[in-house]
Amino acid sequence: MSRPLRDVPPRAEDLLDALGPALDGTGPAVRVTPSPAAVVGPSSAEVEVELEVEVDDDVALAVATSGSTGEPRTALLTAAALRASGLATTNRLAGPGRWLLVLPVEHVAGLQVLVRSVLAGTRPVVALGTPFTGPGFADAVARLRVGTPAGAPLYTSLVPTQLVRVLDDEAATDAARAFDAILLGGAAAPAPLLERASAAGLRVVTTYGMTETCGGCVYDGVPLDGVDVRLDGSGRILLGGDVLTVGYLGRPDLDPFVTVDGRRWLRTHDLGRLDDGVLTVLGRADDVVVTGGVNVAPAAVEAALARVPGVAEALVVGVPDETWGQAVAALVVAADPAGPPALADVRAHVADALDAAHAPRHLVVVDALPLRGPGKPDRRAAAALVVENLSSPAPDAGPTTTPGSPA
Repeated sequence: MSRPLRDVPPRAEDLLDALGPALDGTGPAVRVTPSPAAVVGPSSAEVEVELEVEVDDDVALAVATSGSTGEPRTALLTAAALRASGLATTNRLAGPGRWLLVLPVEHVAGLQVLVRSVLAGTRPVVALGTPFTGPGFADAVARLRVGTPAGAPLYTSLVPTQLVRVLDDEAATDAARAFDAILLGGAAAPAPLLERASAAGLRVVTTYGMTETCGGCVYDGVPLDGVDVRLDGSGRILLGGDVLTVGYLGRPDLDPFVTVDGRRWLRTHDLGRLDDGVLTVLGRADDVVVTGGVNVAPAAVEAALARVPGVAEALVVGVPDETWGQAVAALVVAADPAGPPALADVRAHVADALDAAHAPRHLVVVDALPLRGPGKPDRRAAAALVVENLSSPAPDAGPTTTPGSPA
């Protein structure tokens, strides 16, 4: 049995109307199709809809991945998986509530705000204007509170860069205290950022997951109900349970799944550590920098850099080096544009926190980190930016500091 796949433009109202029938089986499955004409054009009722693509009848949503592997694909999510994800989220948080949508609906995190709203029988407040600003966020929260019954839980999902802007604005920070939970995902959250949010009285829940798991499925390191986590022999994170995709649209050749102990698991690209059932994500396996024969996990260096005075944000990559094979390089956003951190100080701090092999040999100061998708760091663009901006010292002439700007 199959059902048609309907292309819907990235407008929250149109998607909310389409998701209900997609989830209960009375309408076609939904795929978000970004189109400038669709965004500013007539309502979906006036747009000619193509129903030529068919999917299995249990598929409710087709969601494009952010292309972190270099090959964007479209994951097929069933109604059962989306319901399992929504119920597990509700059970982990404070029960069914009302959501504020500030993430793009082309990606799973934004879509899940809509799906959870449909499942809860509520209507979200939509604030998708760009750029994301503290004052705009505060205004959206005010609208959310006015239209929500007293005592009903309030939720939103943010990426770390948005949380930084909220905390940088006093009114936005005050408004954010209204949320029973702020789901934070899309990229690793630096410890100082989480500490700052906690000190401000914000209830932040870190999430880990991907499009193939209906979005976040591990909250604060603990799997949601119905989700299982284990590591394979190489330290790769395996995810199993009710929230997994059934595959990719038009790509039966792509199979990221493995069978372990008779169960189907998604083998992710991430390395992790499990401590008494609590997952710590160590970063992507293919992001590891091999420098002088030492494996350097960028996430560990980024965590150390986050505590360097003068560093607001950091992204670590490897760049070619004749002596070391790869050299550790860091892009940083300075906390004070007038006084970016000195490379010597950065190296000393990282060497003390980790070891000398992890200390960046190159430092490029940028106004903003290159991103892709919903707030995810773009390491390919970062590496290209480092190569473009740094000078080339002799092999042992020492590291370099270079000002730059994202492409």
